Amino acid sequence: MRGFWISTIESVQAPLRIWSAIFSMFGLFNHLTMRNYENYALGSWIKGDGEGTTLFNAITAKEIGRASSKGLDFSEMMSYARKVGGTKLRKMTFQERGLMLKALALHLHSIKNKFYALSTQTGATKVDSWIDIEGGIGNIFANASLRKNFPDLPYHVDGDMAPLSKNGTFIGHHIMMPREGVALHINAFNFPIWGMLEKIAVNLMAGVPAIVKPATITCFLTEMMVREIVDSKILPEGSLQLICGSARGIIDNVETGDIVTFTGSASTGMMLKSNPRLIEKAVSFNMEADSLNCSVLGEDAIPGTAEFDLFIKEVQREMTVKAGQKCTAVRRIIVPEKVVEDVQIALGKRLSKTTIGDPSIDGVRMGSLAGNEQKIEVTEKVLQLAQSQEIVYGSLKEFEVTGADKNKGAFISPILFLNDDPFNKTDCHNVEAFGPVSTILPYKTIDEAIELARMGKGSLVCSIITNDMKIAEQFVLGAASMHGRILVLNEACSKESTGHGSPMPLLTHGGPGRAGGGEEMGGVRGIKHYLQRTAIQGHPTTISALTKQYQVGGAQNTEGPHVFRKHFEEIEIGDTVITDKHLVTLDNINEFAELSGDKFYAHMDENSLDGTIFTERVAHGYFIMSKAAGLFVDPAKGPVLLNYGIDECRFTKPVYPGMTIGVRFTAKEKISQEKREDDEFSKGIVKFLVDVYDDEGETVMLATILTMVRKLDQS
Repeated sequence: MRGFWISTIESVQAPLRIWSAIFSMFGLFNHLTMRNYENYALGSWIKGDGEGTTLFNAITAKEIGRASSKGLDFSEMMSYARKVGGTKLRKMTFQERGLMLKALALHLHSIKNKFYALSTQTGATKVDSWIDIEGGIGNIFANASLRKNFPDLPYHVDGDMAPLSKNGTFIGHHIMMPREGVALHINAFNFPIWGMLEKIAVNLMAGVPAIVKPATITCFLTEMMVREIVDSKILPEGSLQLICGSARGIIDNVETGDIVTFTGSASTGMMLKSNPRLIEKAVSFNMEADSLNCSVLGEDAIPGTAEFDLFIKEVQREMTVKAGQKCTAVRRIIVPEKVVEDVQIALGKRLSKTTIGDPSIDGVRMGSLAGNEQKIEVTEKVLQLAQSQEIVYGSLKEFEVTGADKNKGAFISPILFLNDDPFNKTDCHNVEAFGPVSTILPYKTIDEAIELARMGKGSLVCSIITNDMKIAEQFVLGAASMHGRILVLNEACSKESTGHGSPMPLLTHGGPGRAGGGEEMGGVRGIKHYLQRTAIQGHPTTISALTKQYQVGGAQNTEGPHVFRKHFEEIEIGDTVITDKHLVTLDNINEFAELSGDKFYAHMDENSLDGTIFTERVAHGYFIMSKAAGLFVDPAKGPVLLNYGIDECRFTKPVYPGMTIGVRFTAKEKISQEKREDDEFSKGIVKFLVDVYDDEGETVMLATILTMVRKLDQS
C-alpha cells in the first residue's frame, strides 16, 4: 500500500514540477516585458533591485510580472513610519481618525469594480473576490463607526474611576495612548485585499502607522489597492507602506512600541515568533494561523430536517469558496455515526454540482488555488491523509475544468475523505491540506463530538448545526476553550447568518493553540490592542483635567450663565448648576403612582414593608429622576436641542416624604459630531452628571444624561 501511494505521489507531482520549471524558464526569456510590481516606501513607489520573485496568473500559469524588495532599507522604513506617519496620526482625535476611515471606505467602495478583473488572476471567482474586496472595504466602514465608542481626543479613557481613599480626594483611572511604534502586518496569500484592510483599519483607528507585507504570490492585487489608497491622499503620509517582495530580516528592526501581526501557516508563525528581537524589545506579536476547523452536525439534525440541509450546504460552501483556501474553512466534518452515509451521499451530490474553471466564465463556481506551488503542497497533503483514510469523493487526476487547461492552471478537485476511526487514525487532526479538502468523522455521543473538536488542538472557528438548545449548550461549553469563535446555526438564524467561515469586524478573530493564540479585529477590543494602557492617580480635579471627563469630587465651576444658555464650544468640563431644592411629599408619591401606573407595594402600602430595607413608603426612583429634570432644566429655547438618553442611572439611598432633594448638574464630557449633510446644523454631544442629594448632602441618585447642543457657527 505504501508503495502504491509513493508511486501515486510521484505520478501527480512530476507534471506539476515540470510545468513549474517550464514557467520559470519562460519567465527568464520574457520578464523584460513583464511588469515589475513596486514597493511603497518613504513616500515613494520603488522598484526592487534584481529579478526578484516571478508572479503567475493562477488560471493560465502565464507570467504576469516580478516582485523584489532588494535595496529597501527596512530600518529606515520603520523609522519613517514612527516619525512621520505616527506623529501625524497621534495628533488626530478618534473622531478625526474615524472620519478619515469613513472617507477612505467611501472612496474605495466607489471604485471597487476596478479590482475584480485582476482578482481573477489569483484564481478567485466573483464570490471569492466579493469577500476579499468588498469584505475588506466593509471592514473599514465597521471600524470607522467605532469612533462613537471613543472620546473626541487623541487618546482613550478606559473604564471607570477607581476610588483609592476614604474621603475621595485620591482616585485612580486609566488612559490608553497610541503606541509610538509601527504595526508590521505579515499577511497570507489567500485574501490579498481583505487581509490588509481588516488589519490597517484597526491600527489606523488607534493612531498607529502600518507597514504591510502581503504574501508575494498574490501581492499584485494588494499593490493595486495600495496605489488607490495612496493616490486618494486620504491617509497622512507615512501611515501606510508596502513591501511586495521578500521582507526577510525585517523583524530584526523592530523596537519597543511596535506591533507585529502574522497570518499564515503555524510553522512560519512559530519561526517568526521565536525571533529573539521580539523578546529583547518586548514587542507584541499577534499570530492568526491556519487551523483544523470543524463543523458538527447535531444528533437532532437528521435527514429531512432543515438543519440537515443547512449543514450540507454550509460544508459544501466552506470547502469550495476560495477553493478552500481560507483559514476558517471546514477541515473536519463531525457527524453522528448513524447518518454518516446520508451525509456522504448528500455532500457528494452537492459537490458534484460545483463547476471548476476560469472564474471569468459564467457558471464557474470554483476557481483555482493561488498558484502551482500551492497545488503541489495541497497534493502532498492529500496523499499523506489518504494513507490513513479513504477518499469518497473527488480525485487528484480525474476532474473537469471549464475554460482552462487543468494541467497548467492551479486547479484541484474538491476532495472528501471518510475516516472510520477518528480517535485512532489521527492524521486528520494534525495534517491540513489548504484547499478544498475535508474529512467526515463519525461520533457516538455529543461528548465524543466535543472530544473530536478539541483534537484539532485549537482552532479559529467551529460550528454546530442543531435546533436542540441542550445540545448547543453542552457542545459550546465543552468546546469553547479550544476555539476562537463558535457558530450555532439553525433554521431560525439561517437567513441572516454570515456563516461558519466569515469573521466579523466587531467580533474577535483568532484562536488558541494551533490557531496561534492571537486575536484580531474585535471592535473596540481590537483597537485597544494598539494602545498602551496607563494607570493615572491623583485628586479628582487633576484626573478630570487629564481625562477631560468630570470626576466626582473634582472642582466645579458654578459661575456664569446656566449651562443650557451655552453653545457647545462655550461649555467647559466641570461647569455646574446648583439647583433649587424640592420637598418630597406623600402627595408626590400618590400622584406619580397614578400618572405612571407604578403602584409597587413599597411606594403605596406602609403595612407591607416588614422584611424590606424601607422604613416607610418610599418615593419612586423615576419620580426622583423626573423631578431632578424639572430642577436642572432651563426651559427657554436656547442652544440645547434635546436630551436623547440616560446612562448609568443609580438610586443610592431611599427618599421618604418630608425629605428635600437638590441637584448638582455638571458638564461631564463633550463629543463633537460631524455633519451628515451640508445643510445640517453643527452640533455636539454633552454628557451631564446628574447628582441628586438630600438634606444631609448625601447622594440619593446618580445618572448621566446625553444632550445635543448647537455649536456657535449656527447661532
